[in-house]
Amino acid sequence: MEYDVILASASPRRKELMQLICPSFRVIPADCGEAVPEALSACDVPGFLSFQKCKCIADVYQKAVVIGCDTVVTTADGEILGKPKDKEDAARMLRLLSGRMHTVDTGVSISYKGHTDTFTETTKVWFKDLTDEEIEDYINTGEPMDKAGAYGIQGEGTLLVDKIEGDFFNVVGLPVSKLAIKLHEMLD
Repeated sequence: MEYDVILASASPRRKELMQLICPSFRVIPADCGEAVPEALSACDVPGFLSFQKCKCIADVYQKAVVIGCDTVVTTADGEILGKPKDKEDAARMLRLLSGRMHTVDTGVSISYKGHTDTFTETTKVWFKDLTDEEIEDYINTGEPMDKAGAYGIQGEGTLLVDKIEGDFFNVVGLPVSKLAIKLHEMLD
């Protein structure tokens, strides 16, 4: 059986990773805001936001399989790092991550026929100790500016990383293996 699959994300990285699971799908970015209740813990934010994005699109495309995602980078001190506002903000974030462990949590929500399943995948990432020069050089590549936590592990940002524990693709923005399993369970 063929399904109408919609990825509710504008991320080019998620689109690329989604092709590993499903060669035929549509991209319809969800535009429903990212307001989060203050009482929500950092690890619950991506699940909450992925559900909101998924629901926003699933309410319109009720016969489709809709996948919503959100990725959050959280420092060891619990600070959530979004996309940097400017180069100074990117440098601040990279200094916070330098020589330390942080987590990358991706929430994924899948909606089909009125049922929604949400899960969150967590990956631990350890950064090398970075010099100011390394931080400046990386920022000057332009790569950090559209990424949560101000780095892209799939690009030159991989040179900042000492090690990871968990799903590499989760850090890129989509836990491919777990999503494939969940889709199979939901659609079979």
